[in-house]
Amino acid sequence: MEREVIQSVGFRNIKENGEITGFQFKVRLPYYRGVYLSQLRPGTLFVDGEKIEKENIVWCLGGEDYTNEEMAVDFRTHWTPTDLAVLKVKKPGGLSQGYHHLKYGYCFTSSYMPPMMQESLDPDKENFVILPEFGHHVNERTLIIV
Repeated sequence: MEREVIQSVGFRNIKENGEITGFQFKVRLPYYRGVYLSQLRPGTLFVDGEKIEKENIVWCLGGEDYTNEEMAVDFRTHWTPTDLAVLKVKKPGGLSQGYHHLKYGYCFTSSYMPPMMQESLDPDKENFVILPEFGHHVNERTLIIV
């Protein structure tokens, strides 16, 4: 597992029935306790400056796929810091060979965080207090598809 939240391993196009239907990348959880899916607040994904709508992203944890709507109500599935999440992005034709700049943020709530702090969580903007261990920052990375 790499130090960065967006991992370089696993960045590739997705092929289904001989057709490229999108791409995927992996993220890690920079929090030692883990979180339940209902605690996650997924942000907006930008690839090479292009905004990818949230409904075109599926999170895969432990081999199971979850939409944002499913995660919002799932209080049983736990994401541990030793497991990577695979984000599968629907994009007909996928991404071209070469370098691509990814910008993605997510955050999560925690029972011991003050309500004022939780209300201000926005996965698309830097928080007024940068706490990477809570995922409260926007992650950027340039990766390559070969």
